[in-house]
Amino acid sequence: MLPRLLLLICAPLCEAIELLLIASPSRPTEGSPVTLTCKMHSLQTLNAQFQFCFFRDSRALGQGWSSSPKLEITAMWKEDSGSYWCQAQAMPSKVLRSPISQINVQRIPVADVSLETQPPGGQVMEGDRLVLICSVAMGTGNITFLWYKGATGLNLQTKTQRSLTAEYEIPTVRESDAEQYYCVAENGYDPSPSGLVSITVRIPVSRPILTLRAPRAEAVVGDVLELHCEAQRGSPPILYWFYHEDVTFGSSSAPSGGGVSFNLSLTAEHSGNYSCEAKNGLGAQRSEAVTLDFIVPTGDRSNHITSRVIEGLLGTLGPVTVALLFCYGLKRKIGRRSARDPLRSLPSPVPQEFTCLNSNSPTPGQLQPVYENANAVRGDEVYSLVYYNQQSAAETPGAHREDKVSIDIYARPRKASITDVDYEDAV
Repeated sequence: MLPRLLLLICAPLCEAIELLLIASPSRPTEGSPVTLTCKMHSLQTLNAQFQFCFFRDSRALGQGWSSSPKLEITAMWKEDSGSYWCQAQAMPSKVLRSPISQINVQRIPVADVSLETQPPGGQVMEGDRLVLICSVAMGTGNITFLWYKGATGLNLQTKTQRSLTAEYEIPTVRESDAEQYYCVAENGYDPSPSGLVSITVRIPVSRPILTLRAPRAEAVVGDVLELHCEAQRGSPPILYWFYHEDVTFGSSSAPSGGGVSFNLSLTAEHSGNYSCEAKNGLGAQRSEAVTLDFIVPTGDRSNHITSRVIEGLLGTLGPVTVALLFCYGLKRKIGRRSARDPLRSLPSPVPQEFTCLNSNSPTPGQLQPVYENANAVRGDEVYSLVYYNQQSAAETPGAHREDKVSIDIYARPRKASITDVDYEDAV
């Protein structure tokens, strides 16, 4: 009777208790959360209070012992794969342990690798900052990013991080950084490369140099002068402008960079200072001025002077010509009167100046020359008009006589005040 009573009392305490570890999900992927549950199976419910602890590869997880039979892991990674179990304890002398459960975390390979630039478009000014951003659309775990330059694949940098993007920075871009770039990403599977991205470094033009090239050591009028303007640095296309005394007279473009030339046929007006300007949309630079001196031939110079003298004389002789025409008309009137009445003496005003080139008395039948001076004054010069009125005697009585008039004009310095018109008859 007594043994039976003892069996009924000890049965609940002596009953076997089964402890199991359950992972949800059982095959997690990297980055996903996992819940571990320590579950007890027995023939009847026990009222004892248990403490629970979870382990991975002999290492306690979380905060150690806890009254909760569950453990929440926010993210599982590939390196979290391993052997897991749990323990339960109701009293110090009694500890229950679950069987080991193997948990393997699944890794997702990287896919859709791309390379982007900042600033976008792949164009950057020399001296600015350039960032190459390598990204993957899929992939878990630690991803290794590698950046390469050029077709030969020069490795620039390698980064390993638990992220879908990584950056490589060039703080100060130089002209040599203009090249093709690509990146590669991998997380334990086959590496996945991105496409090629071309980087263009935009360079403002440097100060151009203007060179004047002539066919001989000393250029002369008529030579073809070549003006060559070139900026040593600058991204194409480059537009050049040519200036003479700061006035533009021509332009030319260099689509592939380098310099340009402009040909100029020299005239007397082309001497002076020349310069050129280069611009490519990133700024403009002006060259230093170059002075051009060349030889003007004597003939051209004398023709130039002669034309100016003629212009001056035309302006000066305008009013003088009017006075001379008046004197000439007066003389012809006097000559016609003398021819009609040969015995009548001609009026002779008091002359200011008298010139007689023939003082001998003419004989009958000889020519009868008449000399007169008509003077006009302008400024410091005196213009003299000398008439030669030659009367021919008739060989026979009643024959008609002919008058011949010729005119000479002389200019001489003015020495004293004279009248506007002087004339004198001499027989």
